[in-house]
Order: sequence, then structure tokens, then C-alpha cells
Amino acid sequence: MPPETRIENKELEKRITSAADAAELIQDGMTVAVSGFTASGYPKHVPAALAEKAKTEKGFKITLLSGASLGPELDGLLANAKILQRRMPYQTDKQVRDGVNKGEIKYIDMHLSQSARQFRMGGYESIDIAIIEAAKILGDGSIIPTTSVGNSPYFIRAAKKLIVEVNESVPLEIMEMADIFETGDWPNRKEVPIFKPGDRIGTRSIKCDPEKIAAIVMTDSLDSTRGFKEPDMISEKISASVLEFLNKECGEGRLGKNLLPIQSGVGSVSNAVLHGLGRSGYDGLTFYTEVIQDAMLDLIKTGKAVCASATAVSPSGEKLKEFYRDIAFYKDKIVLRPQYISNSPEVIGRLGVLAMNTAVEIDIYGNVNSTHIGGTKMINGIGGSGDFARNAAISIFVAPSTRKNGGISSIVPMVSHVDHTEHDVMVVATEYGFADLRCLSPQEKAYKIISNCSHPDHRGRLMEYFDKARSKENQHTPHVFEDAISWFAKL
Repeated sequence: MPPETRIENKELEKRITSAADAAELIQDGMTVAVSGFTASGYPKHVPAALAEKAKTEKGFKITLLSGASLGPELDGLLANAKILQRRMPYQTDKQVRDGVNKGEIKYIDMHLSQSARQFRMGGYESIDIAIIEAAKILGDGSIIPTTSVGNSPYFIRAAKKLIVEVNESVPLEIMEMADIFETGDWPNRKEVPIFKPGDRIGTRSIKCDPEKIAAIVMTDSLDSTRGFKEPDMISEKISASVLEFLNKECGEGRLGKNLLPIQSGVGSVSNAVLHGLGRSGYDGLTFYTEVIQDAMLDLIKTGKAVCASATAVSPSGEKLKEFYRDIAFYKDKIVLRPQYISNSPEVIGRLGVLAMNTAVEIDIYGNVNSTHIGGTKMINGIGGSGDFARNAAISIFVAPSTRKNGGISSIVPMVSHVDHTEHDVMVVATEYGFADLRCLSPQEKAYKIISNCSHPDHRGRLMEYFDKARSKENQHTPHVFEDAISWFAKL
């Protein structure tokens, strides 16, 4: 496809260059921001050229900012090349994770709704270069994002210079999904006028001063999306536990057949829960979430769901091709927003979102660890789970009851790291059932979690701990700390 169909500004066509030449704009010590959210809509060619450049420049380092996790052609490649000095706000790449846990990469984990604000308030408004993947550049320089919006509007506004990768593999109909809305800065910040998940309140493109665009690289590479495991027996049973809770809420008149707008975290267990919804009697479903995965696309395709609002479309490889093929069908049913809107506490609270996220471990009082193994080893990061759990109408955390083939209990006396306190966790679900923790005291929560959610092989030991703790002097949230530490797992 000739460049003029993707670049409407004739002056900007003169800035088309190679990825290698574009990478020369990035110097040692710079803060570099990139588009992308959960391995979708991220630049692919300039980072590869940057890794090559670093081979000849000893000690070359950058700080890397993003919306969320990125594909292996970016995070993994730069981590393997030892380029990353700092990384924020979220990652899922094994190479990055290894660098973080070895102390080679300084990783700053953030709530995703707050990341752009923290970059600004923490001094990273001075972004040297932003590398943004675009489907198209309009005549005034405005940028049409591809499969994710993420933090791109902020990066485009804050960066001194831009490198734009124009990805011709992305259908131009993607622009019908974008809804770019900027809230402004304090003390004149505007409200976010979203009252239904499908409301469109912004523009199809991200405003950009064309003078900022220093280089354009034409590409045609698909996102390296992650696959999903077929739901196994445990995932199916977790899904059944969640549905049992939802059915109870409907039976007691607190929810209707359309439920509430749904947020679902990423991953195979979350995907299995959504597949369970597809087989249920619920319909007219809506989503107000971060990421649209395979099961959500299926629910929209079958008519079970009527719309989905997110900041990224991140399906598996085959599903991405199907999504592009059927994009005319999806384009008026999916809205892609900046992540400070998709994860906005204001909107989550107004809509009354039903939030479902995964946990590494859950303690008997309802505190959740979603980021660390044994309290010290970082896995990925908190992502958007805190944005939703804290502000949702109902917050549900799911996990298999055990890890390591049953050898380690995911239900523990005390989590080794706290990401979500008992105050934000309303429901816990495993393959053995659910525990509704609302309006319960800590001791009541403990009894219900142990009885309903723990694996039978570990239930007796958990109850022994709880009984021993209750023999101590302080009874509100009783603990035997020396015994609790012995449960800290090395998964």
C-alpha cells in the first residue's frame, strides 16, 4: 500500500526513513516512551534497530515507559540486550522479570490509571522520545492508534520528539474504535462524561504537533499476541464457582440478567470465566475493562455481549487475524480509550463495574497478593487490578486453590505481599467454591474462606492455624506470626 494512503501530510512523507536511522535519534540515558498495552499496538522495528545499535555502544541504557506490557520484540529484546535501566509501569516478559529480580533493571510498579499522572508528577514529563505505532497519520499530524491506546495520548503530548511506526497490516477501520478524550491537568481537570460502557466522548485521533515527528518508519508486522490454554478442569470449576455466586446475586435480586458492566483481568483463568458466561443464561452483557481477549470477542460475535470498552484489543494470534477479517462487524461495538479513561476510578465507580481479577495467593482474612512469589520475587505487576478492585460495585478475585501440582496452597494464613487489602476484596473463588466476604468480620471471613475455597489437603492445617491464632490475646484479626511466615511459598 503506498505511503500516501497512510500519511495524509505531504511534508511528513519526507520524514519516512529506515528503522536503523530512526534508532540513531535515541541516545544513552534517554527516557523513551512507547505505545502498547498487553502486547498490542506496540512498535516493533525501531526497538529491534535499537538493540542492534546498542551492540556497538558499550553501556548504552534507557528508561522505558509504556502503557502496560509489550511484545517480545520490544521488552524481551531490549532486556536481553541489557539496555533497560528502568522500566515502568507494568511488564510480563520473562527476560524483563529476570532482570528485575536480579537487580539489573529498576522496576517501578504502578496502578495503570495513575501511571501517566505519576510520570508527570514524578518528573518524566521530560520524555526525550516517544515511539508510537499508528494506523495512519492525518493531514494535521494527528495520529490514529492501532490495537491499543494506552498512554499514547500523554506520551505524544509530553515527548520532545516522536518516532512513528505506521503499521500497514492494521485495517484502517480500527480508527472507528478509537475514542480519545483528555481530562486536562489540575486544578482544571474535567469530569469524564461516560454513563454507559459504549458512550463515545472523544475523537478518533490523537492530537499531535507535526513538527514533533522526527521520523516515520513504515511497517507491516502483526502483534505477537499471547495464546490461551484451553480451559482445563480447574479453570472450568473456578468459572462455575463465579457463576454460582452471580446466580445467587440474581436470585436475591441484586443483579439482573445483564449483570453489571464487566471487567476481567488477562489470562487463561479469566478467559475461562468469560467462556462460562457465554454458556450461561445471561445476555445483553457489556464490558468496561482494560483488554479485549478471545472470549470477549466470542461473546460479542454470538450476540451475548452488546459492547465492550477497553484500551486494547489483545487476542491470540488466530483470533487477531479473525478480528481483522471481521473488523467491519466489530467496529461499532468496541471502543478503545486511553488507559486513564478505561481504568478511571471515577467511571468505574459510576458504572458499578463487576470486577474479576486473578490472585497468586489469598490469605484467610481476604488480603490478596497478585504480584510477588514468597513476598520478594516480582512476577508481572499490579496492572489495573487495583483500579478496578478498589472502585468496583463487586470485586471478585479468583485463583486455583493450589499451585505446584497441589503441593502449595494458594489460600494461606497471611499473604507474603499485599496488593489488595481485605477492604477491597469482596468475593474469593477457587475450584472448590466461593466466599462472599461482604459485611463479615475478619474471623467470619477466615472461617468462610477456609471452609469454601481451600483445597481439602490443606484445609485441616489452615483450620489448625486459625484455631491456634484465636487462642492468642488479640482477637480481631488473630495471627501467629512465626507460623504464618512458614507458609510463604516459593512457587
